[in-house]
Amino acid sequence: MSHGPRSGLAAVSSALLAMSRHLEVRDVLKTIVASARDLLDAQYAALGVPDDHGGFAQFVVDGVSDAQWKAIGPLPRQHGILAAMLRDARTERLADVREDPRFEGWPAAHPDLVDFLGLPIRDGDEVIGALFLANKNRDRRHGGCGFTEEDEELLGILAQHAAIALTNARLYERSRELTIAEERTRLAHELHDAVSQKLFSLRLTAQAAARLVDRDPTRAKGELQQVAALAAEAADELRAAVVELRPAALDEDGLVATLRTQIQVLDRAHTARVTFTGHGVRALPAAQEEAVLRVAQEALHNALRHSGAGHVDVTLERRGTGAELRITDDGGGFDPGTVRRAGRHLGLVSMRDRAGGVGGTLTVESAPGKGTTIGMEVPGG
Repeated sequence: MSHGPRSGLAAVSSALLAMSRHLEVRDVLKTIVASARDLLDAQYAALGVPDDHGGFAQFVVDGVSDAQWKAIGPLPRQHGILAAMLRDARTERLADVREDPRFEGWPAAHPDLVDFLGLPIRDGDEVIGALFLANKNRDRRHGGCGFTEEDEELLGILAQHAAIALTNARLYERSRELTIAEERTRLAHELHDAVSQKLFSLRLTAQAAARLVDRDPTRAKGELQQVAALAAEAADELRAAVVELRPAALDEDGLVATLRTQIQVLDRAHTARVTFTGHGVRALPAAQEEAVLRVAQEALHNALRHSGAGHVDVTLERRGTGAELRITDDGGGFDPGTVRRAGRHLGLVSMRDRAGGVGGTLTVESAPGKGTTIGMEVPGG
């Protein structure tokens, strides 16, 4: 494959146009990998997006069949050449990757890679991915690396634009997640208002029925029938709230992954640093997981909107068969006693109700100028 100035420019242009057509992160990753493999005429191409735990949050390949990929097994860890690319943020061009002292092998089903070209994808100073190609389509009898300096230059150009495309896709997904979160919050408020109105009517009607029992039993019977109807409507509203507001991500990804994703979104959306750590938490019953998530959301809302915190830290740890949640901020803090006496709750009543509703407990530690820590413990199944 010739990469003269015209053909190289045309190929890069086609690759950039392909990347710009997608907004989903996964689609952008697949397009980058396919474009790189086609651009440099390689047998294999891959792109890994690192996580914070020594592995990859996403890893996309091109040139490997679905059956091969399944046989290879779990996503790779950040080791060997990949770790060097991510750590040192430099390009690697090797005649035979297997002979490099950093090479640590691969699974039995993995294709045999020889010549190798890899480089980090950077967004400013942050390495957001590692892009690499292997096995240049050429006659290998002459030895040496099949990838040339020109290939390296072309891949570098592609990687710069890939960083832009990937960052844009991430921003789009985060924007969409925030929109969904805002819509859920709006819907929750509407449902809360609707159920509150039903319960208020229910209480008034029940009081009227109690007054009429002795002097007008017939009217009292009618009022009690109205009580039953209002109770049924309130129950329907509550069922709708449960169905509509339980995050689908809890069912699909579990509590830890859902919390981590939401906190990453909040970290990007706010000036305060928002961090999350999860330790050994097992899957909990659905009601407990939802209660933990809702308390975390309420506490984070308070910390980010009202406390003036510069850092909010969320931890979720295993406690026996259950779990303990802690949300700590370095904001202005408050006097919990004063808040109660003033009739202001900052969502504390709601959080306590959620914790108590699943057999858990809620604690609040705060003082003016000392920040706030919200703690929640829930039992397991």
